[in-house]
Amino acid sequence: MHPNLSNILNKTTTGIIGMVHVGALPGTPFHTQSVQKLVEQTTLEAKQLEDAGFDAIIVENMHDAPYVHGEELGPEIVSGMTRVAHAVINAVNIPVGVQILSGGNKHAIAVADAVGGSFIRCENFVFSHVADEGLLTKAEAGGLLRYRKSIGAEHVKVFCDIKKKHASHAITADIDIAEFAHAGEFFGADGFVVTGLSTGKPTDLEDVKAVRAATILPVLVGSGVTPENAITLSEYADALIVGSWMKQDGFWKNAVDPLRASKIIESMRG
Repeated sequence: MHPNLSNILNKTTTGIIGMVHVGALPGTPFHTQSVQKLVEQTTLEAKQLEDAGFDAIIVENMHDAPYVHGEELGPEIVSGMTRVAHAVINAVNIPVGVQILSGGNKHAIAVADAVGGSFIRCENFVFSHVADEGLLTKAEAGGLLRYRKSIGAEHVKVFCDIKKKHASHAITADIDIAEFAHAGEFFGADGFVVTGLSTGKPTDLEDVKAVRAATILPVLVGSGVTPENAITLSEYADALIVGSWMKQDGFWKNAVDPLRASKIIESMRG
């Protein structure tokens, strides 16, 4: 049985979680490879991250841009992510999480539950905001946690982005990030992900400090982690999510660079 992410977050050392970006899935504008090829590449990258010393992995369909949201996601996305996540689970011995963009949180719960994943990453858990895929008016928490309960998947943890990247927060400009954390904790989140403005952009240390002070739940940093800022961020975070930096040339669309993956681990563990 795979270890649960909660076991990683309860360690005295800060956890390091790697992003595995699945290639564009069938039906999306940039899809070019068969599902089998996507499985092979994703599994390779997952193994490389485990070998480098990462504590956990998130499997995410970020290449499916431009995104549709929630109920617009087709069954081909769920089936593709299920196949990929199942292959990753069988290839590694560290916790595996699932994120399905955009707003595919029930989908991700179902996939994680089916394949043995231990957590999902959820956007728009509380409050409304304007994302690059449009206006997200409805907070996910109420329906999502009821769905998780209804299928008996309470073991799948929900880690929630607050003041999420790739979005405007003008609607909630009078609510600071600490209040987002208070609301998320009240609504049953299992932990929070704090990010910068967009993928690869550094996360503001003051935001991480504010969330850390506002909640007893795990705090994860979700963007812009580098060897230069990892130690400082780890003073306030339970885990760091690394994506862009450990890819070839530091660009999220590229494949994992095993040397860069090892370097980010060495910067934390050395």
